[in-house]
Amino acid sequence: MSTANVERVLVVPRDVVPDRASWYGLRTDGIEAFLTVVAERGRYEPRSAMEVDPSFKQIIPYLVLRDGERYFLMRRTKAGGDARLHDRWSIGVGGHVDLGDEDLAGGLRREWHEELVAHFEPTFTPYALLNDDTTEVGAVHLGVVILADAEGRPVRVRETEKLSGAFATPAEVAAGAKHLETWSRIVFDALETVAAASGR
Repeated sequence: MSTANVERVLVVPRDVVPDRASWYGLRTDGIEAFLTVVAERGRYEPRSAMEVDPSFKQIIPYLVLRDGERYFLMRRTKAGGDARLHDRWSIGVGGHVDLGDEDLAGGLRREWHEELVAHFEPTFTPYALLNDDTTEVGAVHLGVVILADAEGRPVRVRETEKLSGAFATPAEVAAGAKHLETWSRIVFDALETVAAASGR
């Protein structure tokens, strides 16, 4: 394969992640400072090499779209390519940041337009870092959780042969919690804990 066809994704050395990513779950402190680090120290490396090198973290913008209290909940069908994800649920829209995206914000906007059909672009608010080193996949990825609100505007999934999606109440998401992908479960539990503490 020529170097021109090698997929390159945005990564940072693990050493520049707060506490070297030795924590599990969400971390809301220092999010803006870390985004500055990504802008300064991030670089694009071959994805194939990064998937097996835990000394780097691939940066994944992970958008959680809500409409008030409801979450945009997506369910993967058996038509998707990765059998491990069949019938899994997700409250996060995200993916790798590619060289052509230029930066994390560019990758986020691309994912928004590729994955969803919506006649608007919401305000994207960085919320937390997301880490799970308990699996081989998690050990080489770091999520940047972004929150956005549809504010009553319609949204639907683009690839309807692979996904279904609709806004769901927290109770509806909780009822299917066993189906949630790991990152989605971590984020949902954390956000609902915050909501409960604030008296929702």
